[in-house]
Amino acid sequence: MFKNSNFRHFFFAIGCFIFLSLSSCGEKVTVEKANELTISEGFKNPLGFYNAKPTFSWKLPASESNKSQSAYQIVVASTPDLLPDNADLWDSEKQESSQSTFVKYQGEILQSRQKVYWQVKYWNQNEEASQWSNINFFELGLLNNSDWIAKWTGLDTAKDSIKGVRKFLMHRPQYLRKGFDLSSDVKSARLYITAKGVFDVHLNGIDVSDDVLTPGWTPYNKRIETLTYDVTELLSSGKNAIAVELASGWHSGRISRGTAVYENFASPKILCQLEVTLKDGSKKTIISDESWKGTTNGPIRLASLYDGEVYDANLEIPNWTKKTFDDSSWESTKVEAISHNVKLAPKRHSTVKIMAVLEDAEIVSTTKSAVIFDMKQNMVGVPKVTVPMKKGDTLTLRFSEMLLSDNTFYTKNYRSAKSTDYYVAAKDGVVEYVPKFTFHGFQFLELSGYDKNAKPDASWVQGIVQHSDFEKNGTFTSSHDKLNQLQSNITWGLRDNFFDVPTDCPQRDERLGWTGDAQVIAPTALFNYSTHAFWTAWLQSLRENQSEHKNGLVPFIVPDVLQNKNGGSGWGDACVIVPWDIYNITGDVTVLEDSYESAKKWVGYYQSKVRKKPYIPIMHSFGDWLQPYPSKSLKKGNRGDTPKELINTAYFAHSAHLISKIAGVLGKTDDAKKYAALYKAVANAFENEFFDENGKFKQERQTQTSYLLGIYLELFQPETKLKAQYHLLEEIKNADYHLGTGFLGTPILPKVLDDMGEIDLMYKILFKETYPSWFYSINQGATTMWERWNSFSKEGGYNSQSMNSLNHYAYGAIGQWMYERIAGLSALEPGYKRIKIAPIPNKPLTSAEASVYTPYGKASSSWKLEY
Repeated sequence: MFKNSNFRHFFFAIGCFIFLSLSSCGEKVTVEKANELTISEGFKNPLGFYNAKPTFSWKLPASESNKSQSAYQIVVASTPDLLPDNADLWDSEKQESSQSTFVKYQGEILQSRQKVYWQVKYWNQNEEASQWSNINFFELGLLNNSDWIAKWTGLDTAKDSIKGVRKFLMHRPQYLRKGFDLSSDVKSARLYITAKGVFDVHLNGIDVSDDVLTPGWTPYNKRIETLTYDVTELLSSGKNAIAVELASGWHSGRISRGTAVYENFASPKILCQLEVTLKDGSKKTIISDESWKGTTNGPIRLASLYDGEVYDANLEIPNWTKKTFDDSSWESTKVEAISHNVKLAPKRHSTVKIMAVLEDAEIVSTTKSAVIFDMKQNMVGVPKVTVPMKKGDTLTLRFSEMLLSDNTFYTKNYRSAKSTDYYVAAKDGVVEYVPKFTFHGFQFLELSGYDKNAKPDASWVQGIVQHSDFEKNGTFTSSHDKLNQLQSNITWGLRDNFFDVPTDCPQRDERLGWTGDAQVIAPTALFNYSTHAFWTAWLQSLRENQSEHKNGLVPFIVPDVLQNKNGGSGWGDACVIVPWDIYNITGDVTVLEDSYESAKKWVGYYQSKVRKKPYIPIMHSFGDWLQPYPSKSLKKGNRGDTPKELINTAYFAHSAHLISKIAGVLGKTDDAKKYAALYKAVANAFENEFFDENGKFKQERQTQTSYLLGIYLELFQPETKLKAQYHLLEEIKNADYHLGTGFLGTPILPKVLDDMGEIDLMYKILFKETYPSWFYSINQGATTMWERWNSFSKEGGYNSQSMNSLNHYAYGAIGQWMYERIAGLSALEPGYKRIKIAPIPNKPLTSAEASVYTPYGKASSSWKLEY
């Protein structure tokens, strides 16, 4: 029993495993085999894998005999029958090491298409060997452009394109196909495919996958990802047919508020290579080329990620995906050679898929011509509608995140994104429609154009939730309903905005990979979901975009469609901060190796922006974005009141500091010393330039963030730090114990107050109900995190500014503190190799618990107070 000044009695419990031994004294202990084998960023038996130099990880089974690992052996072979004794690709031999995660492959060079099998065994703390693990495998995709003999093919839709919103060209979606013969039954078949656009592919009338909007989004001028599918069971001897639906997507559609960067909105094209091994021993390859046929006279008339989809059922083409279809009247496609300047590479994280279906819709408003449904959750994806219609009528589907107080529909915060779908009925009766080549962010759905004689029913609509395919990794719950709702809002905000890349918002004419938003949310995201591969894939895109700038600039967004020539402090630092966070949470050192030169170039960019004052960069900054109660109004107030020079200098020092730590991990001793010295010099300049001898921020308008940055990023001398802490507390008091922070200050506020021992104060701020606070949005009906602290209110409706998303994850960074400190579960060593259990119970909570799947197994912590 522990005593606590706030409670009469305090009981603290930590969940743990208890093992019972049933073996007799002297009986030989059987050491169970390793399990949960994965490669690189957590892949399990992947097909079309991207990396010919993978790393290997495994978990030790929980038992009395396994307290630790003392050694391991990995064997890798080209066929499973060679394992374990005759491994022809690599035998690590017995390695005296406790390492069981991210062990680097050091065997023979692996090639495209190669299927590789592997096993592992380990020795426990008593030098007792385990059994060999089950055999796992990975199969490589096409790793090099030279592996492709196919050509880009498609119709010239640019000549028939339509001018849409802001005069952007809209291409007609294409229906492409090719028939082919196979002389024998199929032994195995692989389909390698990608697009300049987005596609859905069929073989003999069967959809090849349930992937959504493939291949996803990368800097297409640098790299286009490819997909690999095992299609052995979809082919047969004799006639066959491959058919592809192709739309603009990110490559050839309207993306960003800027101009086109990907081949000036060139016509979408497909690239595919179907490699078949027949049972008679022969091989056949079917490629995309000029022999394909296509038409744009199909049912999907238009498709835009921002603006929605138009579907005319009168133009449906029966059986066009099947081998019996006659395409002789269709147009021949045009081809384009593969460019050596654009890398074709296997997709390095999971595709977007349908991840949930919301079925509990509710009708909230009905007029003579329209009905509004509430999905009860702000979500991302598309609706599935099952609606009675009359032939020739057009069903209109509109979307909104929140209704106004009079239940009227509101879409102004979508800005120029039309976000509207249309379905034209070909017959009387009930129709079923799911948009294919668009996605929406919404909680409310309005239907109009249905049979006016029908009575609207809640069963008409379902919400098809789509996001990148990753598993749940962590949990958090407490005794407080609103704190639990905050956790729900955080996780829904993450899922909704992890749509192949980490987007800022999923609904308006933006949906971009803003680097500042990403760097503040990464730790919370990695705790909640298995997003290791998701983040490292995005970091590759970041490095590719950075390579376009000789001065080391990291763009505001990745992929970079804004093509801005400025780098922003707190945003560009994602190239340093996110790899460091990934390493600390997963223990994967390869992300540091891959990002090291990128990080150094970014610090070099800071150095290039120093002008008259030593170590004070003069450069762009978004400031403490959307700080509440700014001194300036409207757009001028978005950047808050913490001066950009202070933020520039703070992050210059921070990135230099992190690089010194990364260099230490990588064994780069000279660099570690060099960047540590740079960090100290910049920190000294920061304190002298922006704070007086009493540790007070020199600017007349004080901000919480100015103090938070100096304290958290370790930019003060010890005596100055104590003084700055005092001024920070004064600023919080002046704000009536509310936070006063934006995107940059908010994630570090709880960490600073925690380090200061101000736990009561942090709890007080967290549980505030009034603006600005986390619970304010919940009190207004939020089911996701908001862009602004005051994006919407039940009384006043939407914030008057157009930049006003109700699905923006940045402020969800508070989640990290909730898991690590309220529940008390954090990593003491990278990858949770050592775990810290240190919860901080406080009013009004009476219990909290969290769990996380670490590279070594599941860890959990829980506590409960009893009076």
